Amino acid sequence: VFELYEPERTENAWAVARAVLTAVFVGTLLFAATSFFAVSASIAFSRISRLSILLSFVTVSVLLIGWRLLFLRFGAISWPEQRVLLMGTSGLACELAEELDRRSKWGYRVVGFVPVEGAPTLAAEPDPTTLCGHRIFSADTDLTRIVSDNSVDRLIVVSPVAIRELVEELVLHEEINVTVDVVPELYEVFIGSVDSMVGDIPLMQITRAGSPAWFSTAKRLVDLAGAIVLLVVLSPVLLLAALAILLTMRTPIVFRQERTGRDLRPFNVYKFRTMVRDAEKLSGPVLAEEDDPRITPVGRFLRRYRIDELPQLVNILKGDMSFVGPRPERPYFVEQYLTEIPGYRERFRAQPGVTGLAQVMGNYATTPGRKLKYDLIYMYHQTLAMDVQIVLETLRVVLTGRGAR
Repeated sequence: VFELYEPERTENAWAVARAVLTAVFVGTLLFAATSFFAVSASIAFSRISRLSILLSFVTVSVLLIGWRLLFLRFGAISWPEQRVLLMGTSGLACELAEELDRRSKWGYRVVGFVPVEGAPTLAAEPDPTTLCGHRIFSADTDLTRIVSDNSVDRLIVVSPVAIRELVEELVLHEEINVTVDVVPELYEVFIGSVDSMVGDIPLMQITRAGSPAWFSTAKRLVDLAGAIVLLVVLSPVLLLAALAILLTMRTPIVFRQERTGRDLRPFNVYKFRTMVRDAEKLSGPVLAEEDDPRITPVGRFLRRYRIDELPQLVNILKGDMSFVGPRPERPYFVEQYLTEIPGYRERFRAQPGVTGLAQVMGNYATTPGRKLKYDLIYMYHQTLAMDVQIVLETLRVVLTGRGAR
C-alpha cells in the first residue's frame, strides 16, 4: 500500500525510513485496534499490553529500516525493465534522459525521442538522428507504431505544445498498454498534483494502472459482506416487491437480461420486472425513457426508489458485479458505442457496479459519452472512501427519487 517495493523508495535512506515508519505505524494502529475490540471476546492476544505494542513498533521499525538499508548497500536487486519514450527534443528532454540513464539500475531504458512540431528543440548534435546518445524517431512515424514496435512501457511528454488528441489516441488504443506522464507547466500544477520525481524534475501521471491486488481483494470482501447483510435486512422489501409484481403483472417476477461485464465478458443481470410482458417484441432493443409507456404503475414506483435493482445483490454474490462501478450495458448497445464513442472500451477494465459515479452525478438524460467520462474519472481515481461516498449519494438519490433509471 505504501509502495515499499517501488524503485523510487530506494533512492536514499530517508525515503526508505519514511516509507517504513508510515507503514509500520499504520500496521501498529490496526493491531492495537483489533486487540482493543478483541477484549470483549476474550481472545488470547487481547491481553497484550500497550507497552508491548509500543516496543514492537520501535523494534519492527528499526529492524525493517536496517535490513532494507543493508540490502540496498550490499545486495543486488534485479528491477523489471521499464522502456521509456520521451516526447520532445528540448534541453529538458535531454536532461530527463540523462537522469533516467543514471537510474538504469532501477530498470529504466530510454528508447529514444519523438520530436514535436513547433516545440523547442536542442541544438543539433553531430549526428542529427541522435540526442544525448539516444535515437530520434521521425516525426512522421505513427506514435502508436513507435510504442508498439519498441515495446514502450512509459511515455513521458516533455513538450509544452498541446498534443491532447495524439495522447488520447495512444492512451485509449485497445492494443497498447502504456503509462503516460507529463512534465507539468504551471497550469497543470495548478489543477493537478505531482505523482513522482526524476531527480528534481516533477512528473504528473495522466494514466492510471488497474487497481492493486489488495484494493481489489478488499473491495470484493466488502461486496460479499454487504450483499449478504442487505439480502437479510431487505428480505421483507424483496418479498413485498415480488408480491406486488405477482398481483399486478403476473409472472415472471424477476427477469434476466444479458449485459456486458469486465473484459467484455457477457453475464445475466437480475432485476425485478417493471415493464409489460414482451416489452421489446415489436421495437427490438431500445433504451428506457423517462416517461416510457411500457413501464407499469408498480414498475414506476420500483424504479423510482431503485427497488427493481435489488436482485442484483445476487450478481454481487456471484462475482459478476460490485456495489460501485460502471453500469453494465446490453451487448446490442455496447457494439454501437464501441464504434461511435472513442475510448468506450476502456470502461470494461473495471468490474461493473449496481451504482456508479455517472448515476449519482448525472441525470436520466445524460448521454453515453458523458457517462463514459464519469466512469473513467471513477476508474482512474477509485478508492474505498470514494465507493462509500458514491453509495451514500446513491441513498440520497433513492430517497429523493431523482434521476431514476
